[in-house]
Amino acid sequence: MSHNLALFLLLFGGLLLMAVLLDQMAARIKVPGILLVLVLGLLIDNNLSALPGDAPPLLSLAKAEQLSQVALVLVLFFGGLTTNWGEMRAVIRPAVRLATLGSLLSAAAVTVYVLALQSLPFSAVPVSLAVALFIGAMLCSTDASATLGLLRPLAGRLPQRLLDLLECESALNDPMAVVLAGLALALATGQGGEGSEVVVEVVRQFLLGVFLGFIGGKAATLLLSSQRSQAYGRLGAIVSLALLMVVVGGSNLVGASGLLAAYLMGLVLGNDPQVDRPLLEESHAGFAKLAELVLFLCLGLVVDPNDVVSRMAWAVLLLVGLLVSRWLVVEVLLLRSGLPRAERWFTILAGLRGAVPVAIAIQAAASPVGWGAAMPPLALAVVLLGLIAQGLSLVPVARWLGLVRAAPATP
Repeated sequence: MSHNLALFLLLFGGLLLMAVLLDQMAARIKVPGILLVLVLGLLIDNNLSALPGDAPPLLSLAKAEQLSQVALVLVLFFGGLTTNWGEMRAVIRPAVRLATLGSLLSAAAVTVYVLALQSLPFSAVPVSLAVALFIGAMLCSTDASATLGLLRPLAGRLPQRLLDLLECESALNDPMAVVLAGLALALATGQGGEGSEVVVEVVRQFLLGVFLGFIGGKAATLLLSSQRSQAYGRLGAIVSLALLMVVVGGSNLVGASGLLAAYLMGLVLGNDPQVDRPLLEESHAGFAKLAELVLFLCLGLVVDPNDVVSRMAWAVLLLVGLLVSRWLVVEVLLLRSGLPRAERWFTILAGLRGAVPVAIAIQAAASPVGWGAAMPPLALAVVLLGLIAQGLSLVPVARWLGLVRAAPATP
């Protein structure tokens, strides 16, 4: 084993161990775990030149992009695996509207908003249509794990339909953000030619990804059905991971959206009655948590804290624009959903950003576009502000809106 590889294993393993400890500590002090992990990544110096030997940076941008893509595959697959259509049936229509049409409207609103802000003197990047569209796509998805983690003090005391809506929306809008971000990068690099050709290519990737994900999910169901899973025993998780690698790799080779295929594969596999879903969820929960921690560590390591500070003014404006656009989208799309006004207002505030914007931002930084390097610090600034400003106000706002039921009497 080379000296650099041994050093990488030592340092990155230590960072992962610290991230796990911080995530557990966050649950006790009632703050988002990803917030502490992001801060950890920012505080660690990625430059190892001070150490003995000719040590390269702990994590290069190219390696961070590859790690984030693999981690995002695991996060999306687990999101599909844990989406229970039976339990979500009561909220599936409003959740689908928010995840699809709502994501498109939010991305469009943020795109227009960013273009309108280009005359400000502290503009983070030279704004063009592709830049504005990418920022809108990067920030249009929500993270249910961060929201539900912050609501642990109110466990069992909030309306279940509201929690199901937030979880289902978050699981469905991640692929939309990935596809829209791919469209923005294609427009910026000119790989798709004319705008209409780019749209056709993205639609083709979307539909082909759905098809291959469905086929992969059915194949996994055949292999992991209750009758055959006994032959694999504890190797069922490895079999599902191997199939996931085949589906995602094959999808990208034929020009389909591998990330969308990963989500659809998990969705089909997790909702088949012949599969032992609790066992699969338990097996993959650790992989998904590892992937999430790696995502935030990667972003923290490759981003200079000074760049984050310089983007804070833009991040504040973007967070305000995100809240206003989400307010309009939620009020319009959920007006006839049967949700009371208090639950709609809480849904507006609960649109926290998490892992997906991180992975999308790193992808832009590793692409040949000139403005890509500005995306990771901007995404990190928005995620941090959202977790602090929105996240820490969730519990007080839920109580203020009268959504919290009285705690059961202690026997």
